[in-house]
Order: sequence, then structure tokens, then C-alpha cells
Amino acid sequence: MKAKYPDVEFVGYKHGEELATCMRDADCFVFPSLTDTFGLVILESLASGVPVAAYPAPGPIDLIQNGKNGWISEDLAESIREALKVDRNACRAFAETFSWERCTDQFASQLKPAPQALLDQAVS
Repeated sequence: MKAKYPDVEFVGYKHGEELATCMRDADCFVFPSLTDTFGLVILESLASGVPVAAYPAPGPIDLIQNGKNGWISEDLAESIREALKVDRNACRAFAETFSWERCTDQFASQLKPAPQALLDQAVS
């Protein structure tokens, strides 16, 4: 990869404060996956105030709002160009709408009572 992309800085494995600093200092987070599910790294990027560029795939299409917190397109280069124009404060504000409490409330709102037939089977 280094030979193919000599202008790219490959920084290696980071963790903790060093990782947080690298993420925060990025101009854009590129999420090139077509198969990842939710993509927690998308929220981590947004929480750092970094817009996301991605393909329109499950995960990104549930989180990215074109022009508001990143950009999704079949053309990843277009996604990157457009994501670079996004307000970083809006990215952070969007990420702040997610919390464990909100996640729990959303999950609980989808629960429905078990059908009586299932309850009867469990008892017998």
C-alpha cells in the first residue's frame, strides 16, 4: 500500500488518547465498506466532529445525511469531496443525539407482548 500510495501517511496502530487525537485531526473519515453493519466507527468519527464519506450501504444510509454530517454516494471520490464541505460542529451535534438511554428507549418501544399461545406453551 505504501508503494501504491506514496503520498499517504500510514500511521500504524493507535489507541487511547493518541487514537482520539488522530481521529479529531482528520479532515474526513472514509468508510469504504459495502458489507459492514451499523458501523460504530461512523458515530465515533462524528463524535469527534469529523464528517463521513461512504457508499450508500446498510449502516451509512442509516446515519449519514448528505450535507449535514457527511456524504454518501456510489462514487466514493464524490462522497469525500462533498463530506469535506460539511460543518464539523453539525457532525458532533448529530453524534450527541445518540446515548445508551436513547438506544434502550428505542429498543423498548419495539417490544410487544408475547402472543397468548406462546405463553401457554411456556407454562405447560
